[in-house]
Amino acid sequence: MALGPRLDLRQSQSLVMTPQLQQAIKLLALSNLEIETFIADALDTNPLLDAGDLSREQGEEAPAERAAEDPTSDELMLRGEGEADAPLDIDATALDRDRDTGDWSAQRGQAVAEDLPGIEERGGEEPTLAEHLEAQIGAATRDPRCAFIAGHLVGHIDEAGYLTTPLREVAHNLGVSQDEAEAALRLIQSLDPTGVGARSLAECLALQARDADRYDPCMARLIDNLDLVARGDFPRLRRLCSVDDEDLADMLAELRGYDPKPGLRYGGAERAPVVPDILVTRGAKGGWDIALNQATLPRLVVNRSYYLELRGGCTDKAARGWLGEKLADANWLLKALDQRQKTILKVAAEVVRRQDGFFHRGVAELKPLTLRAVAEAIDMHESTVSRVTSNKYLHCERGTFELKYFFTSGVAASDGEGSVSAEAVKAQIRALVDAESPRDILSDDKLVELLRERGFDLARRTVAKYREAIGIGSSVQRRRQKKLARVA
Repeated sequence: MALGPRLDLRQSQSLVMTPQLQQAIKLLALSNLEIETFIADALDTNPLLDAGDLSREQGEEAPAERAAEDPTSDELMLRGEGEADAPLDIDATALDRDRDTGDWSAQRGQAVAEDLPGIEERGGEEPTLAEHLEAQIGAATRDPRCAFIAGHLVGHIDEAGYLTTPLREVAHNLGVSQDEAEAALRLIQSLDPTGVGARSLAECLALQARDADRYDPCMARLIDNLDLVARGDFPRLRRLCSVDDEDLADMLAELRGYDPKPGLRYGGAERAPVVPDILVTRGAKGGWDIALNQATLPRLVVNRSYYLELRGGCTDKAARGWLGEKLADANWLLKALDQRQKTILKVAAEVVRRQDGFFHRGVAELKPLTLRAVAEAIDMHESTVSRVTSNKYLHCERGTFELKYFFTSGVAASDGEGSVSAEAVKAQIRALVDAESPRDILSDDKLVELLRERGFDLARRTVAKYREAIGIGSSVQRRRQKKLARVA
């Protein structure tokens, strides 16, 4: 068989993401505010796109040149009011189906949202670490001299919560004794967050261990030998701490749970207010009306009259080709935005249907939900649902929530039947802690017992994890805080 070069023709099939498909996927993941920016850029680059005016929004008929065109190619309809609008902002079939099955016919009740953040709270300005510390100094001491020194020391604490200036230098600059400076520093180190005011990582971890009532001689020796921890010299650590493998592993796990930079929990940057993408309101028949937020979705149309004018002036083939390309891009963008709206509202309708108990009765009724479950229910791919729920916020009478808030893991019930949402468990923990007496602070073990009585079978470490996730301190921290509150 002779070897030599030759030409062959072969046919094959492969999936290729066109630029239009890539842009459609990108649009699906954008929030309404990001879509507004995207549309503004499109208006600058495509002369055939135009922002809709008020007359069109009120139903004025389009010019005659557009009468023969496909209406979905001409403009993006953003208002779904009335039957004649053939809603693009609501999945009517899904809502009708839910109402027919009776899932949406619960009696109206008074919304209780005291434990949920409102939209105005999310857009507030977060206090800086210095402001947070200064607000606590007055309640922590009645000695004005000590309070003055502590306030001065706060100015030398960096954003991570560490004292960056030697204490001796601070005492010399203020003209106070070393003992007074030490007392002021101890005052700062007793404030929230635990570990603030430390001069080294070891001191920061030691403060947190003391606060958690875990600073025994073994833990002290472990913290004093952080270099061995970093090197992984566990045999030597076992000898120094006089513990076995199991105890050392438990101590290391405790150590990893501490925050090496407690000050980073606070910052002074102004947060942008959250603008909801989806609005959920009570319907006239006890169901829910779902709509896109019109305030952040500009109306977009194709300027047909300008297109006809430009086409009449095109004399060469290249110009006509460019104009036809711009028209195709404009029509495709309108269709892509239209499909984006329908997809978002279809997902939102399914989420609201499955979490109907939350919207009627609160976070305690939040059910476990996964992206796969929603995707299968609405016959879409799981990745599509994931993109829809990214950077999207839903506003209802209970507040404003990210769509991903409604997708939570499940916790088995103590009776073995069904499961409850992790968010519902967190709400129960918060309620129990808020109701505790300052003289009878609930430990994690006690929380486990009370939760088991309410039907939640959880381990102590799970309760501790959920408690820390919602920003509730340990029993020692809460006892100190409530003691300071009584003094103030």
